[in-house]
Amino acid sequence: MNREHLMAQLARPVTYDIAVIGGGATGLGVALDAAARGWSVVLLESHDFAKGTSSRATKLVHGGVRYLAQGNIGLVREALHERTLLLRNAPHLAQPLPFVLPAYHYWELPFYGAGLKMYDALAGRAGLGSTEFLGRRETLARLPTARSEGLKGGIQYWDGQFDDARLALALARTAAAKGALVVNYCAVTALRHEQGRVAGLSCEDRETGRRFEVSTRCVINAAGVWVDQLRQQDGAATGHPVRAIVAPSQGVHIVVDREFLPGGHALMVPRTEDGRVLFGVPWLGKLILGTTDTPRDDLALEPRPFREEIEFILNEAGRYLVRAPRPEDIRSMWVGLRPLVKPHGDDGDDTKGLSREHTVLVSRSGLVTVTGGKWTTYRAMAEDVLIKCMEKRLLEPARPGVTANLRLLGGEPAPRDAVPLSEPQGLHSYGSEAGAVLALPGAGKDLGGGLSEAMVRFAARAEYARTAEDMLARRWRLLFLDARLAQALAPAVGAILREETGADPQVQQFQQLARSYLELPA
Repeated sequence: MNREHLMAQLARPVTYDIAVIGGGATGLGVALDAAARGWSVVLLESHDFAKGTSSRATKLVHGGVRYLAQGNIGLVREALHERTLLLRNAPHLAQPLPFVLPAYHYWELPFYGAGLKMYDALAGRAGLGSTEFLGRRETLARLPTARSEGLKGGIQYWDGQFDDARLALALARTAAAKGALVVNYCAVTALRHEQGRVAGLSCEDRETGRRFEVSTRCVINAAGVWVDQLRQQDGAATGHPVRAIVAPSQGVHIVVDREFLPGGHALMVPRTEDGRVLFGVPWLGKLILGTTDTPRDDLALEPRPFREEIEFILNEAGRYLVRAPRPEDIRSMWVGLRPLVKPHGDDGDDTKGLSREHTVLVSRSGLVTVTGGKWTTYRAMAEDVLIKCMEKRLLEPARPGVTANLRLLGGEPAPRDAVPLSEPQGLHSYGSEAGAVLALPGAGKDLGGGLSEAMVRFAARAEYARTAEDMLARRWRLLFLDARLAQALAPAVGAILREETGADPQVQQFQQLARSYLELPA
């Protein structure tokens, strides 16, 4: 993971089979699948891996109960299948989680119960547990702080949860182990065309300003909500203008202490006042409340919530919990932009109605674009992308399905007694690599919040970490759990990173970012 070595590799005059643009879930999934099949791969990310949407999910590995209600059976069935593979291939980062849907009207029990039984049926052998009808007392035993007034009972069903950013890192590192050249902080500045076909790209190291030219047989645009920028650049270069296909939707999450909903069960409200789904998910020692679904035109790298979104989540949570969370209870809040694909002629104003399925397009120049979808189906999306590349003869045929049973780094062997993801982070978060962390200097020196000096060194040496934000937002999820504590630990973390990498850890910039994760919108 030495930066100078990575850049020396990037400077080599070789022609890659595949160049992937974008280091989120989709791009990393493509890079891993392609490398595992034996193709030569380079992946370039302009910032850090999972910097955008892929670190800002609701932390659920799920088939999508709401998609079942929309009648999208195919998407649900595929996601349930992929859920099982993900839980098996990264058991330290993805695990089953029981959800409880509290019912305050008698009709809710048979109505939602029937839907969740169908959810079980679609999962088949991939099911994680059977849906159960609960009495009032059983419901309160699982959701001890749920509002008891008017409670008729509840329904328990099973889905999964995961650590999204650490899963992205596992994909990046596993792809590298399979031979891919994976580089963060290296921005693609232009596509290169030869005789009307995409033949490569130009990129720039964001740390040094050094520029590189990359030749490749196939370019895959997996830039998430930003894919249209590359598509339009490609269209302008070839004289074939394109229309935008992404309608960004903003999802806001709020984090509060677990005292608002103790225990190991998640709360699921299938229909709020405005028709959205509300989750209360125990995660890494805190409680995540969300999410919203708000159209947004701008594509900010750090989008901020709207005041009405914060009020919506707090108010809806207060309708179901004995003690309503207040603004002063918020430990962190973050926003993710979903790259929803709008149908032809749709302006994307109603993002709640847009499909969560992914789309793969190939331009006249051969630029392959993939967008849409969700974290749970990243592996299936990657397979679809490579199938399309082979159909268009951009790649030679290769054996499919190589990632279905491919364990990610840290996931082999599976832990016998896995610590639930609802519990705080710790050495167990590294799975089978815990011993490698313990072997580094500072393993017994706690910096705060369970983070050790050795964990920072491991991030710098093995996980591509360059800045305090890389460490405290994505290698260790403190920014998303307790922004104030993350801000306080930044100087100590930065000092270790500077020692390890020699690069500027950007401590002050991170502290400013951490403050914004606590600031309520005006």
